[in-house]
Amino acid sequence: MSFSRTLCIFLAIIATYWSFKSLMPSYKSDSTIDQTSFSVDRSLQHVKQLSLQPHAVGFEGHSNAVAYITKTLKNLGLVTTTQVGYTAGDWGNLSKATNIMARIKGREKGKALLLLSHYDSSPHSSFGASDAASGVATILEGIRAFLAQNKTPKNDIIILITDAEELGLNGADLFVNEHPWTKEVGLVLNFEARGSGGPSYMLIETNRGNGKLIKEFTKANPEYPVANSLAYSIYKMLPNDTDLTVFREDRDIEGFNFAFIDDHYDYHTALDNYERLDRTSLAHQGSYLMPLLRHFSDADLTNLKSLNDYIYFNTPFFGLLSYPFEWIWPIFGLAVILFVVLLVIGLQKKRLTLKELAVGFVPMLIALSVNGVFGYFSWSVLKWWYPAYADMLHGFTYNGHAYILAFALFSLMVCFFVYNRFRKITTPNLLIGPIFIWLVICGLVAVYLEGASFFVIPVFGLLAALLVTINQEKPSAYVLLFLALPAIFVFAPFIKMFPVGLGLKMMVACTLFTTLLYFFLLPLLGLSKHKLRFAIITGLLYVIVSIGAHNNSDFSEERPKPSSLLYVYDADTKTAKWATYDKVLINWNSQFLGASKEPPKQNLADKTISSKYSTGFTYVTEAPIKQLSEPDIAVTKDTVIGENRILSICITPQRNVNRLEAFTNAVTLKKASVNGIALSDYYLENRRRGKLITHYVSNNEYTELELELSKDETLELTFYEASNDLLTHEQFSVPTRPKNSIPMPFVLNDAILITKKLTFD
Repeated sequence: MSFSRTLCIFLAIIATYWSFKSLMPSYKSDSTIDQTSFSVDRSLQHVKQLSLQPHAVGFEGHSNAVAYITKTLKNLGLVTTTQVGYTAGDWGNLSKATNIMARIKGREKGKALLLLSHYDSSPHSSFGASDAASGVATILEGIRAFLAQNKTPKNDIIILITDAEELGLNGADLFVNEHPWTKEVGLVLNFEARGSGGPSYMLIETNRGNGKLIKEFTKANPEYPVANSLAYSIYKMLPNDTDLTVFREDRDIEGFNFAFIDDHYDYHTALDNYERLDRTSLAHQGSYLMPLLRHFSDADLTNLKSLNDYIYFNTPFFGLLSYPFEWIWPIFGLAVILFVVLLVIGLQKKRLTLKELAVGFVPMLIALSVNGVFGYFSWSVLKWWYPAYADMLHGFTYNGHAYILAFALFSLMVCFFVYNRFRKITTPNLLIGPIFIWLVICGLVAVYLEGASFFVIPVFGLLAALLVTINQEKPSAYVLLFLALPAIFVFAPFIKMFPVGLGLKMMVACTLFTTLLYFFLLPLLGLSKHKLRFAIITGLLYVIVSIGAHNNSDFSEERPKPSSLLYVYDADTKTAKWATYDKVLINWNSQFLGASKEPPKQNLADKTISSKYSTGFTYVTEAPIKQLSEPDIAVTKDTVIGENRILSICITPQRNVNRLEAFTNAVTLKKASVNGIALSDYYLENRRRGKLITHYVSNNEYTELELELSKDETLELTFYEASNDLLTHEQFSVPTRPKNSIPMPFVLNDAILITKKLTFD
């Protein structure tokens, strides 16, 4: 009996490992695989060529990426075209986008299947291997394999490789709102990345219900589906920002996103390169594309809209499981009824007593409280202990996975220790509290977060375990393990998913899910007399993993620290400053900021330079004046018509620049356009918050503003002209950044910035 208990605990550990391992295919070299099959090695060649250099809009590598993709599609025998035009989207980010398109003709008229990814990388240092050369490569290789099968699909297949996604979904906006093919699109498959590894998650974009999309996805039967309706529900509440969002919002076109999000520290950095791309993540993308391409190229794409939503979640062996939202309350009601019935039976059989039952709530509440508090404050404590972590704007450190494991082990240690203190309480009495709390959670999500309602499914295993322990003094350990498997398979991945997806600030989800999962193992662990021993073991493992995380908390060539440096010249006051976003400086930038660093008088991100996380300058200091060519700003129109004042202003760079931003004071703009592109009323009224426009400049082009406002208002315009050439400009002697550091992402960096203000009374 003791051997069975030990073996089952060991098998539970294996099941937990399998709950992660089974999410993704394995990778092995497949360059010689059949030509009709998707090859990871062949797709890697595309990634390698597309990530030789940064290729953001306006950067040197951009045209090379266009040429490579166009040539590859033509070599596949496809007629390939480009769509070029300005667009500003709903974010006020103007850029010239160059979309690349090709089309496979189907045998019947009807809606087309569109395969989507983007080729531009994030400015200015990212090589874009994962985001999103991996998506482009997946499509190029998938189309090659599909064409090699020599089958004519029922539906047309459109290949769309967009531009300027990183700047505000501009390429998608250009295609959706200006290209005639848009009205023919019935479904979109979009391939993305927000890190360089991990499983690829499926997320649906729809304005209605997901019922028919889930049914068709299940029919396509991809081998490794990783998806759940909890992520779908959360995704719908967030400000979604993939190219596919433009299709849904502007034309009510539905689709699927596929994106891997682990190793988030590589996202938008110089580490997003060919070498660091996880090959299994690329294989996972291919495992989605090929079955979906086969299915939807012959499916009815005119009948995918639905008013009904489905609950869905993935498990090992069974793939994607789903059921209608209408089942939520009947299933929950059944669980509550079974709980009440088992409670009555247990009391009647005197296997449950009110006193022990009440005491059984205590260890549960202690474990949840201790682990919840520990997880909640963990990220704040880590940033206090390691101040440089604050410069990793992703919120996920290089040793982040070690922290997840360490805090999960800490949570298990607490659970083992606490429940050992209450070992005299029988297992059935200990189970009542966890079942009750799980039913409360399931009831709350059924009301407030319906997509998470599948949480109730594993609870039936816990109810069955309660039934077994009520009726048997010494139940089979194998039976109790079997009843815990659904919870392990469903909930164990969430321990990692939340802090990986939302940053280490969500470590509380790791500690709480670990605790809640422990409750499902109580029937099995209740048979063991060695909970204190397990507490000591998990405690020691926690210490060992924590020491390992600490030993890898420093920065090195393999784990470079993000750093930043800017030269800011004020053309109005003729003064200059060095500036940085770093909270902890390194020798490279501290030599410019000096020993007497001063914080800026205002957070420039609040009203000037835009950045993803509203990151402002942390330190500034005086800098020598350089002879830089200021932008030429010409007012070409200033007239009053009725109650309105109309201004036309042209800003022409006198040096090579990458970006121009214009901000205003708190003035109401009735109309605004940039280079002939009207800014939407939605943007002007709801989103701009002082920013007028960000122009990501190509070929040193000018920026022409036309503004309409009340004649009685005073307009202040502040211009910020930036070039990412601080490290190479002939007037500066900034040394090369050391190998143990990389440019900080999400902010203007390695830049020469010129500011100039105009006032119109």
